[in-house]
Amino acid sequence: MKKRFIAALAFLLLCLFAAAGCRTGSPVAAKPDKPLVSGTVHTKYNIHIQHKGDKALASYANWVGPFPGHDVIEPDTKVVASRWRSGFRLDCVEKGLTVLFEFDPARMNMSASEYVKKITSGEPVSYDHLSGVDQKGIRNGEAYRGMSKKGVMAALGYPAAHRTPSPDSDTWTYWTNRFNTIAVHFDDSGKVREVID
Repeated sequence: MKKRFIAALAFLLLCLFAAAGCRTGSPVAAKPDKPLVSGTVHTKYNIHIQHKGDKALASYANWVGPFPGHDVIEPDTKVVASRWRSGFRLDCVEKGLTVLFEFDPARMNMSASEYVKKITSGEPVSYDHLSGVDQKGIRNGEAYRGMSKKGVMAALGYPAAHRTPSPDSDTWTYWTNRFNTIAVHFDDSGKVREVID
């Protein structure tokens, strides 16, 4: 009787350790939830990310940095987009990287699915036709004087709608991190006039 009790207790402890091990797995390793768009798509703009431990985080507010752990996933990166908590995740097909993306539908005035459709394309993406200053900004993930609106959006991402209600605005606001912003001011021809921290 005592041997059966010890065996049962040992089995129960083994089950508890196994269950605890399953719960502590990284959310990056978890299976994707429901897809937001069908199949593999290409990023249209730079996705600014923050490496935090084993996670890569991003935000609709862009977090354009620079700050420790800041990195950029360039346009034309192949991704699969699926739901994640209140936001979504982008699994970078060829990079083996999962980006967990925070998203606020009320601040963006659109659903996560609509946003993903704005920042991705079913076709390959190229900005080779843009000016040299646009290409430099895209490559460096920064806004420079003389860049076009298309170049700035490719470099910094789609601006957060609660501070930039329309891409037709003459000023676009981006967060450099969770607390600070920059303002990109455009002239009448749609070129960057100045960038103010």
